[in-house]
Amino acid sequence: MTQAVRITPCSAVHAAMRPPGSKSITNRAIVCAALATGTSHLRGVLDSEDTQVMIAAWQQLGLTLQHDTAADELLIEGCGGKLNAPPTELFIGNSGTTIRFLTAALAACGGRYQLDGVPRMRERPIGDLLRALRQLGCQVSSLNAQHGDCPPVAIDSNGMHGGSATVAGNISSQYLSGIMLAAPLAEHDVVLEVDGELVSVPYVAMTSAVMRSFGAAVSGPASGPLRIVSSKQTPENRYRGSQYAVEPDASAASYFWAAAAITGGEGRVQGLSRSSLQGDVRFCEVLEQMGCSVDYADDSIVVRGGRLCGVDVDMAHISDTVQTLAAVALFASGPTTVRGVAHNRVKETDRISDLACELRRLGAAVDEFDDGLTIHPPETIRSADIETYHDHRMAMSLALVGLRTAGIVIKDPACTAKTYPNYWDDLERFCHTRIERVN
Repeated sequence: MTQAVRITPCSAVHAAMRPPGSKSITNRAIVCAALATGTSHLRGVLDSEDTQVMIAAWQQLGLTLQHDTAADELLIEGCGGKLNAPPTELFIGNSGTTIRFLTAALAACGGRYQLDGVPRMRERPIGDLLRALRQLGCQVSSLNAQHGDCPPVAIDSNGMHGGSATVAGNISSQYLSGIMLAAPLAEHDVVLEVDGELVSVPYVAMTSAVMRSFGAAVSGPASGPLRIVSSKQTPENRYRGSQYAVEPDASAASYFWAAAAITGGEGRVQGLSRSSLQGDVRFCEVLEQMGCSVDYADDSIVVRGGRLCGVDVDMAHISDTVQTLAAVALFASGPTTVRGVAHNRVKETDRISDLACELRRLGAAVDEFDDGLTIHPPETIRSADIETYHDHRMAMSLALVGLRTAGIVIKDPACTAKTYPNYWDDLERFCHTRIERVN
């Protein structure tokens, strides 16, 4: 087993890449297709740990799914919102998207289920989702004696009644998205209000767009209130089997745009545009503030490196790219401050404290605060062995430092399989560099 990879510095990047399909869109589309009446054909589907967990869960629940990984296609015979599964225990790994979406979907379908995951999953909050589901008439609870707002989750539900619910917005937009995806199955229309400021607003807009593609009726702004029409009251707004194409992953694209910024080269990402469903394309706007130039086309976005300077930026809505920005910030003149990402502390790892620790290992001075950090780049970046904390984004982002600094070693490189199994091969090819596998 490869225990680490060593990155070889490269010259300025001049390359194009089409990343694999979006994890966020893939898992939303799978839920809609699974709950639909009829067969759906999904194209551009991401094959990763997070999507495999979602697919395996629906198969365990009795649905027929045919996954052609070579063609990135998935056929799903939907259940029409009616599952005939016996009481079922589902293992979700460390996929926050999967456990949040499935908790809501299965509560709306009705039945008895238990959802659990790896030890870290038992520390990731889900209580706000459970409370909102109970407002809509679902019987759901946490079985976690030590962390009462965290998995395992128990569902013993007769379905979703509907009505109004208030959803907390400050921890994860996935709570809101999960209920939205399930809401067409409710007995009555569902109205969702957001309590506090909603993080990652673009992901909620993405959820609405995917739902509409499968026939659901959703209205209202992403920040709420949102109204989802009950398919039992209005059958024409039920989920229907559909042909659906998944966009390339914009979070994954950020690594290639950042590679161009760090090396002073040019990186083209194909399959994305300024009008993408994914808010993470706005990462390019941050790079532009730092001194890069960005060109938008109908089916590609190009970033050209420039003289980099530090920025002060609120990344609440593009928080999955904070670690990518941190890698770029090491090569900028002046400090970079990231704000608005307190929710990053409850991701796969604490993406503020643990990121600060690894940046200091590289020689940076870092000021950490509740919802972000300030990065003071060092005069000389140090060689270092980087801990990844089983976090795919830590590995993929901080590997970029090695494109200009010798001696950067990334531990546990296999953790990238969570969302991007072929990352190391694609980065090697894109940057025309050598990534040495170390046993």
